[in-house]
Amino acid sequence: MNVVVRWFHQLASPPIFDRFTARWAPWCYALAALVLGAGIWQALFAVPADYQQGDSFRILYIHVPSAWMSLFVFGLMAVYAAIALIWRIKVCEILAMACAPIGAAFTVITLLTGSIWGKPMWGAWWDWDPRLTTELILLFLYLGVIGLYHAIDDRRQAARAAGLLAIVGVVLLPVIRYSVVWWNSLHQGQSIRLFGPSTIDASMLLPLWLMVIGTKFWFAGSLLTRARADNLRREAGKAWIVREPQDTAA
Repeated sequence: MNVVVRWFHQLASPPIFDRFTARWAPWCYALAALVLGAGIWQALFAVPADYQQGDSFRILYIHVPSAWMSLFVFGLMAVYAAIALIWRIKVCEILAMACAPIGAAFTVITLLTGSIWGKPMWGAWWDWDPRLTTELILLFLYLGVIGLYHAIDDRRQAARAAGLLAIVGVVLLPVIRYSVVWWNSLHQGQSIRLFGPSTIDASMLLPLWLMVIGTKFWFAGSLLTRARADNLRREAGKAWIVREPQDTAA
């Protein structure tokens, strides 16, 4: 346990954090390309068309992983923000703020793919359905965090203010998750479960899990890349940056 605590303490050092992100971001991107490539091939060529929706159902392989990530990233952002506020760890401030644009992108993809999928299924591009409406509010929260962070000149004060908004906004996540249970909804209920039987055909699950895992690898690579860039901006002019080549990997 002490070894783990010591490792996290060392990682909070900006030079060590820079070397860590430089080393692992390319690996995350490479794994993402490999797993997503396999998932896309399976989704397009190995899975048969749905007996009701035809080939239009294949958009779920983008929609579902993006929707899950839109919630996961916001929750992770709030955790990083809470750690930063409680223990004043600068690296966690950086990681929290690096989450925001990535999570916003996942939320936009979720809303766009949901609209494209909803048009043939519901006959409309948009409906003020509880799940859709709460997901849209999530996008506004992401944009609020991003806007607040860039509205304040002092980076640390900006990160703390935006982090507070993220922590408050995390209460929306269970509302999105259970909106199809609590209210009448056009959106289908939960059909894919981590624990317990899923209601979709087993042949459709393998590419979906590949897309979910690949998306997480891509997120990790993007998070490390954005966090490294922000770390370097904050540390600009420091002796360790001048002394150490930026492509050095520990």
